[in-house]
Amino acid sequence: MTTDTTYDTAIVGGGLAGLALSIQLARLGHSVILFEKEQYPFHKVCGEYISLESWDFLTGLGVDLDAIKVPIITQLEVSAVNGKLLRHQLPLGGFGISRYRLDAELAKLAVAAGVVLKENTKVNDILFDGKEFTIGTAGQSYRTKIACGTYGKRSNIDVKWKRAFSTAAKNKLNNYIGVKYHVSSNFPADTIALHNFKNGYCGISRIEDGLYNLCYLTTADNLQKSGGDIRVMEKNILCRNPHLKKIFAESEMLFPNPVTISQISFDKKSQVEEHVLMIGDAAGMITPLCGNGMSMALHGSKLAAAQIHLFLQGSITREKMEKRYVFQWQRQFAGRLRTGRRIQRMFGSNWLTNLLISIGKKFPGIIASLIRKTHGKPF
Repeated sequence: MTTDTTYDTAIVGGGLAGLALSIQLARLGHSVILFEKEQYPFHKVCGEYISLESWDFLTGLGVDLDAIKVPIITQLEVSAVNGKLLRHQLPLGGFGISRYRLDAELAKLAVAAGVVLKENTKVNDILFDGKEFTIGTAGQSYRTKIACGTYGKRSNIDVKWKRAFSTAAKNKLNNYIGVKYHVSSNFPADTIALHNFKNGYCGISRIEDGLYNLCYLTTADNLQKSGGDIRVMEKNILCRNPHLKKIFAESEMLFPNPVTISQISFDKKSQVEEHVLMIGDAAGMITPLCGNGMSMALHGSKLAAAQIHLFLQGSITREKMEKRYVFQWQRQFAGRLRTGRRIQRMFGSNWLTNLLISIGKKFPGIIASLIRKTHGKPF
């Protein structure tokens, strides 16, 4: 069956980028349908730290961050595999909030703005006929003038389209797994920490309601060497770092099992594929250690919304819309991703992280420069 309604914009994926985009377009008077394969609220693997550059944008959408009492984070700790520690003040700072809470808040705002929200709905096809798109789900298909991919790190659509990163041979940038817990802890509320272990790193920072996010990234090889057992990997590999050993010993895990994701890739991605605008992690994923992926998703939605609005008004062509979006996305984010990939190659290595921390202690301006190169200004 095909719906009789033709929407102005269809958004595939209800994470930060998709929800923020849907709210903006609906408030501009456009008809929007958004597809999310899960049902809100739900947990997902994420560091759940947002740079303060996104504060004004989120509050402008209607998220009452003050009422949620999000913790403000101003300090950074980084440790090498052997535990050698560097402390540094964050130039701009950030705040912590769970995706469980934030995504659900944005979903309510989207519905209130008039977005047609399709939860528990997986998209199987996005087809362009030269004029409009057909969005195919298990039970129905939908027509739309614009289609946006905001479905995160990897999806069945990427595989179907054979996007370059999804078919690339395994390398140091594309074969990671992510693991997340919520925990109770006595860790300082104003600090985010990144602790290295062999072939990976683990972050901890406070979120709302006095809880903490404990999230780590490592190679699939580390898990395979641990017999596929996450607990064994944590005990035998992560806890060789004394800071992580202390955190895991003293924290109370609040999930019966961790939230996990596999096949994470930091390889380059295209921002437009088959005339679909890619936003958020679907357009390019910055390494989590940079702590800026959530802000990039939100900012990317603002860039896309402006160009989509001009197209739907008839002010620019589809080709112009695509080119302008790619140009603005690259100008804002390409440099950050390059820096992130370079830093990523250093982390998880004992001697390289030791060297970075030793240099950072003597020349703190280098650390401040790396932070600035992976973050933006308020938007």
